[in-house]
Amino acid sequence: MRILLVEDDQALGEGIRTALKPEGYTVDWLQDGASALHALSHESFELAILDLGLPRMDGLQVLKHLRAAANPVPVLVLTARDATSDRIAGLDAGADDYLVKPFDVAELKARLRALLRRSFQRPQPALEYRGISLDPASQVVEYQGQVINLPRKEFLLLHELLIQPGRVLTRDKLQQALYGWDEEVESNALEVHVHHLRKKFFPELIRTVRGVGYLVDK
Repeated sequence: MRILLVEDDQALGEGIRTALKPEGYTVDWLQDGASALHALSHESFELAILDLGLPRMDGLQVLKHLRAAANPVPVLVLTARDATSDRIAGLDAGADDYLVKPFDVAELKARLRALLRRSFQRPQPALEYRGISLDPASQVVEYQGQVINLPRKEFLLLHELLIQPGRVLTRDKLQQALYGWDEEVESNALEVHVHHLRKKFFPELIRTVRGVGYLVDK
């Protein structure tokens, strides 16, 4: 589960990232609003934790730009601004939840779980492709009527490819979808995942575009 944390307080950012990693989250951390908006606009995250008082671009502006672009990523606002008017402004700008500093880490984790539950309950049509059925909500994958158990990285890779059939996805794009910025990735990790998916389904499932990336044909 990949989360973008946007927090300019060094100690707090380190503390949140340390607390969330044992929960199975991949936490990418940025410390200014402009970088956060760029990351959220160009990469895939399941959720964002966003401070409001940020350098380069205020968190409210980040939210407004995201929602104006119809980006549906769930956003938990994390801020020291505790006035009712501030909460209303954050929610009106597009926040899904609001947590005031200082906070209990257990409450932060609970709010994240609740946001993710709501996100996964949104209608997401199952992807069907040549005998493969992938349900993003339940994360169940079937092939020719049989359930195929996929490790998390393989599921994410297959999902990325199936939602964009006919489009070549670069290695960089796919690695961004699968791994956090601070994760060590073996040079051949992507090829290994592709190899496993071909074996579990059929060899022609994923086509290699040499020097560029991979795609599934339409």
